Amino acid sequence: MTQAVRHDSMRARNLEVVLGEVGRSGPVTRAALAESTGLTKSTVSKLVGDLIDAGILTESGVIRGGERGRPGVEVVLSGHRVAALGLEVNVDYLAVCLLDLAKKERFRVRVDRDNRGTQPSEVLGELRVLALNALSEAEVMGLTVAGAVLAISGPVEDGVLHNAPNLGWRGVRAAEALDLPLRVDMDNEANLAALGELWFGTGEPDFLYVSGEIGIGAGLVVGGSLFRGVHGSAGELGHVVVSPSGPPCRCGGHGCLEGYAGQEALLRAAAPPGSVVSGMSDLLHRLEAGDRHALAACADAGRALGIALTSAVNLLDLDRIVLGGIFAPLFGWIAGPAAEAMESRLGGLRRSVPSLVGSGLGGDAATLGAAGQVVHRVIADPGPYVARARAAAEAARV
Repeated sequence: MTQAVRHDSMRARNLEVVLGEVGRSGPVTRAALAESTGLTKSTVSKLVGDLIDAGILTESGVIRGGERGRPGVEVVLSGHRVAALGLEVNVDYLAVCLLDLAKKERFRVRVDRDNRGTQPSEVLGELRVLALNALSEAEVMGLTVAGAVLAISGPVEDGVLHNAPNLGWRGVRAAEALDLPLRVDMDNEANLAALGELWFGTGEPDFLYVSGEIGIGAGLVVGGSLFRGVHGSAGELGHVVVSPSGPPCRCGGHGCLEGYAGQEALLRAAAPPGSVVSGMSDLLHRLEAGDRHALAACADAGRALGIALTSAVNLLDLDRIVLGGIFAPLFGWIAGPAAEAMESRLGGLRRSVPSLVGSGLGGDAATLGAAGQVVHRVIADPGPYVARARAAAEAARV
């Protein structure tokens, strides 16, 4: 039996179509929206009006040429009322990012702290305080936060962080434990960093994003969409074996990439005998000064990275690899050795080695991707926000 389409369902779908077109096209007139969506001008005008009333769209200016009749007025995504929260627990820091619907960053805070071996309740309690501060800032700015996404270092499935060796956490429902007064979802840090690169970085539809931190992860974007794998564990590049006889890894294996190119491994290797490299800024200073130990450590890390990437390229047939996290500021010292290692192993199978590029987002990619995921969710389903705005307006009139 054919089932009739309810009017409210059709309207919700049309709201999605119109808002999605504005999100893709940028500033666009109502007439152009009617043409691109196939909806009537009167329908588009009503839908746009509802989206403006809900604070999701705003008028940006008059277009005086290119259209017949009266000048058109462009509409764009509004950053004045709806926002999204991106959260991150990494091995050595916590971060929070507030993004408005126009994808403008409105607030950011990062706290450096060693989270290894610390109880999840303690770490998440501190992150909760940071998140509540961000929500308070949003309220002051007149922004309603539509939701939050938590980026975390480890594979996530069905809301559970199954195993994060570098944190020492297993089976943690971290998003639920935050106990925030809004919806909080959770995903792997490298996956969200890849989405951040897609939406706020290069914008290329196909690439492998490599997140270099104390751990090393990767996110694969294909056709503008993230590939997560069956169990959400795709992209564990840090545990690709570079040398079977190499040092033990927290995952239980030996010779994993993290033992050669992870942040801690790099800092240890860059230190002259009897000395210590205190952090990334110290390492960068030594590299810029031409310190031979620092240069050799980065070259070795780059070669190890190239070996691991060779396996990924052979398996996935990649053409573009984006190096993020600590690999972005180190790009000038590790990219060459990584490319040479790939070329020496791929030359017989491919006509060219995939291009290596450094991410311009640095350590902000994951929180941007996390907040961006909420923004995209609002754009994909604006109906509840439109209904809420209409109900509030009606209540105000009573």
